[in-house]
Amino acid sequence: MRIDIVSIFPDVFEPVLASSMLGIAQQKGAVEFRVHDLRQWTDDKHRTTDDYPFGGGHGMVMKPEPLFRAVRAVTEADPRVPFVVLTCPQGRRLDQRLVEELAAKERLLILCGRYEGVDERVREIVDLEVSIGDYVLTGGELPAMVIVDAVTRLQPGVLASPSSAEEESFSWGLLEYPQYTRPASFEGREVPAVLLSGDHKKIAQWRRLEAIRRTALRRPDLLESADLTEDERAFAARVIAERDSERKEPGSDG
Repeated sequence: MRIDIVSIFPDVFEPVLASSMLGIAQQKGAVEFRVHDLRQWTDDKHRTTDDYPFGGGHGMVMKPEPLFRAVRAVTEADPRVPFVVLTCPQGRRLDQRLVEELAAKERLLILCGRYEGVDERVREIVDLEVSIGDYVLTGGELPAMVIVDAVTRLQPGVLASPSSAEEESFSWGLLEYPQYTRPASFEGREVPAVLLSGDHKKIAQWRRLEAIRRTALRRPDLLESADLTEDERAFAARVIAERDSERKEPGSDG
């Protein structure tokens, strides 16, 4: 997979893309990163990428010309047609399903938004606008890094165990079950006995129920779309009911 990133601050990506899993993914040839400075597609001595908004208002708006030129030039650099993503607070919320959709693309081209946004005409050359949450950031560089990290780890050969990505939070519609490692006993805190039993069927059952329990307590909104049996949904309902019962004040009428 090839991922191109266009930003007015290309230098911020170098340490991130070269570190840890992202660096290893490049070494393995699972992904290729190319970061481009948007200013190289400007045509004035100040290398201007933004201007005042028509109609007045606060802030600056990213100009269309450099972004159009960037998309055209970067597209021509590789025979694979890129799927163009614009980081934008108005975009589709990034979740695991969207990450999987993006990870299936042969090539991504991520445009990092800035200031008050981009000229509306730029959206004509964008395939998808993506937001990483309902809050405002200084620019699209951090969202671009989040997208790159999430997408890269799903590329074949990146993770040591192919099943790792399948069992993590959100991958199966639930939060991940609790994890433990050595020592089995730490300051009076014991690892659940089932995890030491060697019975893989019982371990799988325990993990499934604990994932449901954790999701019910922390993110009950995920249960609506999770693939659960009737018994599992009943279990989740009991977990929530028990929690609500414990929260009631003593002597409360309800």
